[in-house]
Amino acid sequence: MKYLKFLLPLAIFLGLVGFLMKGLSLDPREVPSPLINKPAPAFALDQLDKPGAVIKRDDMLGKVWLLNVFASWCVACREEHPLLVEFSRMKLLPIYGLNYKDERMAGMKWLSTFGNPYEASLYDRDGRVGIDFGVYGVPESFLIDAKGVIRYKQIGPFTPEAIETKLIPLVKQLQKEAGNG
Repeated sequence: MKYLKFLLPLAIFLGLVGFLMKGLSLDPREVPSPLINKPAPAFALDQLDKPGAVIKRDDMLGKVWLLNVFASWCVACREEHPLLVEFSRMKLLPIYGLNYKDERMAGMKWLSTFGNPYEASLYDRDGRVGIDFGVYGVPESFLIDAKGVIRYKQIGPFTPEAIETKLIPLVKQLQKEAGNG
């Protein structure tokens, strides 16, 4: 009985140390999203540069595509943007921009200044579509498969490593599954 008095606190302490060690090994950029492996939220938005020209989520069915949430006021978007421009030149998949809580002219000027990697940019002035996607900071990106299911979410700016080791292999896998690769 005497040993139990000492072993129980020791066991609890070791358990806590184990949880803390596990927590320290996690990547803070990898926040699990409840939308992974669920259908992308429905939307119908005007194009940034063509008011009245609407793009809907269902227009994307049948192809693997990337939705990149950006804004002209976003400092981290400037860090990520050259990588997206370079990645778009690979023509691996269409990239669509979601201009989030921004002024239309500021978004268009930003793209003309820094380059436009997007097939088209959607204009989400009030941020409702971004909220439906669970966006809480820009940039964020969503890889959506040919059936309209979100398969990957990048929180924060892409890095060359994330594009090379996560995004490209997953795109190729999804395109193969869809019969497009």
